[in-house]
Amino acid sequence: MLVTAAPAAAQDFYRGKTIDIIVSTSPAGGYDSYARLVARHMGKHIPGNPSFVVQNMPGAGGLRAANYLFNVARKDGTAMAVVTREAPLVPLLEPGRAGYQFKTNEFNWIGSPQQELGLLIVNAKSPAQSIDALKAHTVNVSGTGTGSAPSVFPLVLNEVMGTKFKVVEGYPGSQEALLAVENGEVDGHVSGGSSAAFRARINPWLSGGTAKVLMQLGMTKDQTYASAPLVFELVRNERDRQLFELVFTPQVIGRPFVAPPGLPAERVKLLREGFERTMKDAEFLAEAQKAQMDVNPVSGEDIHQLLRKVFALPSDLIERARAVVK
Repeated sequence: MLVTAAPAAAQDFYRGKTIDIIVSTSPAGGYDSYARLVARHMGKHIPGNPSFVVQNMPGAGGLRAANYLFNVARKDGTAMAVVTREAPLVPLLEPGRAGYQFKTNEFNWIGSPQQELGLLIVNAKSPAQSIDALKAHTVNVSGTGTGSAPSVFPLVLNEVMGTKFKVVEGYPGSQEALLAVENGEVDGHVSGGSSAAFRARINPWLSGGTAKVLMQLGMTKDQTYASAPLVFELVRNERDRQLFELVFTPQVIGRPFVAPPGLPAERVKLLREGFERTMKDAEFLAEAQKAQMDVNPVSGEDIHQLLRKVFALPSDLIERARAVVK
């Protein structure tokens, strides 16, 4: 539910202003595409109709932009960022990791246009063609770097379900990781997301029988892959369920838009309201549909509350998660 309108002075602040959106990844990827889509429409939903400029700031596994937003960016409501979905959990799950310089719960979360769903894919040559077989055979899967979902999720599955995944690192992104599956360099891939570009790549394999989806990794099931169970359908132990919920927090966060700490409350309110209205904008939705970009939004307040809950989880559960992802 949208809150009441901000004071007139706050509403007039954005007249003639430009809001920078700093993207923590390279141009043309999923995060960048969503940032530019939102930037084209959000200005008309903020009083004063500010313009938007998107800038890319990749580096440090997505942490460079988060560090910049927290420590350097303007704290007046004219700077935001789109950070990687894994970045907010780095202080919790990888406290010893070099490179992060922010406190997750001091950010002002604005919202996300999309929630994510990961897919466990194996090619037809894999020794494991069923979930039971994953527990009996070593399955090599392509990873995309420390802390990234394709490198972390297989380890969590090994811990909880007794699978025998071996992560092969060295692939810079999902397209390269999928090419390794197609070329037979690895047996499969455990994705963190399933964007339009990702699905366009795998769907011919699925229809042609050269690969299959064995499992869905996220909070809600996609009936497009109905024969593949959601991981929570396979988990009976409550502690294991909590571990998955913690590790899958980035799936809910999706493509998060975030403002720096120290922002005046009335401007946080305006940005959140503007974002929520954008998610319902007919022109925005039509453009997203044309580009085959899913819109399944999460509010900034919901992201804020989710992260507060996760950071307050029992220490033994957090230590278990840390031991798995390190």
